[in-house]
Amino acid sequence: MTEMIVDVAIALAGAALAAAIAIVFWVLVRGPGTVARAIALDMLGLLLASAACLIALAVDQSAFLDIALGISLVGFLAAVAVARLVEAYARTGARDG
Repeated sequence: MTEMIVDVAIALAGAALAAAIAIVFWVLVRGPGTVARAIALDMLGLLLASAACLIALAVDQSAFLDIALGISLVGFLAAVAVARLVEAYARTGARDG
């Protein structure tokens, strides 16, 4: 009984993740500006890390948790780089295109 509940929860979480990835991908492609696209790319990384954790739970393999950690660390570094870039453009008075 408990395994069935876990399987249903994993399936529902997978469906929710798929919907969220589709929405974020839409914003990434059709975003209103560069900053919105950068935020969508960061969010996509977080969703992919969440998907790796969900896969680790579904197949009972802890190696996917290492993958999720790597995705999260790279995403953090990318977010810091984008923040510095936005700050540099704000100092020069450039407009978001």
